[in-house]
Amino acid sequence: MIRRHRLRDHSINRLIPNMLTLCALFAGLTGIRFALLERWDYAVIAIVIAAVFDTLDGRIARLLDSSSKFGAELDSLSDFVSFGVAPAMIVFLWSTQEVKGVGWALVLAFSGAMALRLARFNTKLDNADLPAWHSRFFTGVPAPAAAGLVLMPLIAWLEFGASFLREPVFAGLAVIVVAGLAVSRLPTFSFKRVRISQSLVLPTMTAVAIYAALLVSLPWATLFFTLLAYLCTIPIAYQTHRRLQTQRPAPAPADASAELDQD
Repeated sequence: MIRRHRLRDHSINRLIPNMLTLCALFAGLTGIRFALLERWDYAVIAIVIAAVFDTLDGRIARLLDSSSKFGAELDSLSDFVSFGVAPAMIVFLWSTQEVKGVGWALVLAFSGAMALRLARFNTKLDNADLPAWHSRFFTGVPAPAAAGLVLMPLIAWLEFGASFLREPVFAGLAVIVVAGLAVSRLPTFSFKRVRISQSLVLPTMTAVAIYAALLVSLPWATLFFTLLAYLCTIPIAYQTHRRLQTQRPAPAPADASAELDQD
């Protein structure tokens, strides 16, 4: 009886993160639907909600100790749709469809870049040869951040209303640059394993409350400057990665060491 309860509890623990992943997938698809209806504000909100669910599913899976291969594969498929296809489609329907074939080529390029980025991420999950500090970084811009960055012109347009932001050249350039950042070897910070000390819990909660208030009252300005701040962290991450690589380099692979000994 006890074992049956344990198995049932374990199944429920695995189910909760997967349900959140599906919610992220549905939110991304809903963003495309709102874009088809030309509800650009709702389309952006749907992608933001997908990013929130994507953050929660991984954290809850770690808290419940319910990570699984199935969950990782489902998460990658959800990320591809919500952050690889949906944002590019929203930008296409909002702006770049005016240049017809070129605009569609940008959608394909962004989606292809995101597929390659996610495939590269999955292949590194089982790599145990990397030093511990590598977990503090992603290789390239992660999928949710890339989705937000490619929507920056739309978010800025919603806030400032400048007509040039909707020009296909400007929006298309943003798609190309972000796609390049996603598949690049550029190190970026990973905030998944951030630990908050007991003394910083209250200040952190206060800061989150202030940010949430700003997000509700000034959503587009808050999102725009959040993404701008993220862009500013990229050169800091690059310098930090280089310093750690110099101070604590990765160990040589075992097979390479064996070959050297034989020589």
